[in-house]
Amino acid sequence: MAVVGKKIWAIPEGYIPAESSFTDRALISHEAACILNTSHNDAHVTITLFFPDRDPVGPYHVTVAAQRTLHLRFNDLTDPAPVPRGADYASLFESDVPIVVQHTRLDSRKAEIALMTTMAFGQD
Repeated sequence: MAVVGKKIWAIPEGYIPAESSFTDRALISHEAACILNTSHNDAHVTITLFFPDRDPVGPYHVTVAAQRTLHLRFNDLTDPAPVPRGADYASLFESDVPIVVQHTRLDSRKAEIALMTTMAFGQD
């Protein structure tokens, strides 16, 4: 099996809506990074968040097991600090093995749910 991906990824657009029309975890407004690791080694990933009006926050640490995927909700990141709701941010992913990163947002501020997804920007 081929190893695909890059070691550095950026998502320049980030925003977790502060409100949700639902209380079911699956329908709460959130942002996610879907991380794919096709290598035979665990991926040790650090994430740094950047803001328009304050210093960066991070690193957050996650591990994606070898030949696995991780759907990471930014809402669940708490250490070193929770990701703020209702604030613009960008994220930088750095991994010790090649990975693929896709960005998704579920906006459920209104009952008519909006879902957006796009590939992150990857660089070797």
